[in-house]
Amino acid sequence: MTTQSDEYGRHNVFEDSGYYEAQRPDSEIAEPEDRLAYDDAPVSRWHGGLDFGLLVLRIVLGVALGAHGLQKVFGLFGGPGIAEFARTLAEQGYTSQTTVLAWVGGVTEIAGSGLLILGLFTPVAAGALLAVTANAVYLTYHQGFFQHGEGGFEYHAVLAGVALALLFTGPGRIAIDVHTPWRRKPWPFGIAFLILAAGAVAVLITAFR
Repeated sequence: MTTQSDEYGRHNVFEDSGYYEAQRPDSEIAEPEDRLAYDDAPVSRWHGGLDFGLLVLRIVLGVALGAHGLQKVFGLFGGPGIAEFARTLAEQGYTSQTTVLAWVGGVTEIAGSGLLILGLFTPVAAGALLAVTANAVYLTYHQGFFQHGEGGFEYHAVLAGVALALLFTGPGRIAIDVHTPWRRKPWPFGIAFLILAAGAVAVLITAFR
């Protein structure tokens, strides 16, 4: 081991030691930026359990609401069809443009569900489905939480919760959106589309009821 003087004339007895070299700022573990870069790297890596779980949530929500949309628009699966759905909206307090609202609601469920299952434009799809399900919760909350007969909003609340979760988690890597900014950093997009969904529900409640 040798001693060398630093810029202040002091002797550094660790200059030739391995300890000194390990503590240099350019080492792999010394720079905070290096550690942050390493911590961020796993975000883009495969995480089998998480990505598969998000796929399951997308499929469950997409199939459930997609089937409801097909019932409303085309009368499939014993559904009401557009005319009957429009009459239901009138009974629920909507006073104008019920046929247009029926089309908008049904098509939103079908299109949003299809996009969600594919993992394509996920914030748009999750936000649209959140608006639909949140509106359904608003229409049925006075009937109580538990679903019994025609009343209760627990089913719609669960679907709204799943849509809200996917809005902020993103679709996972098993999705067409895998290389998009909203998959890597879903929070800003989630907040934006949450605001849009809340605005859509507010417009429906205030302008058409």
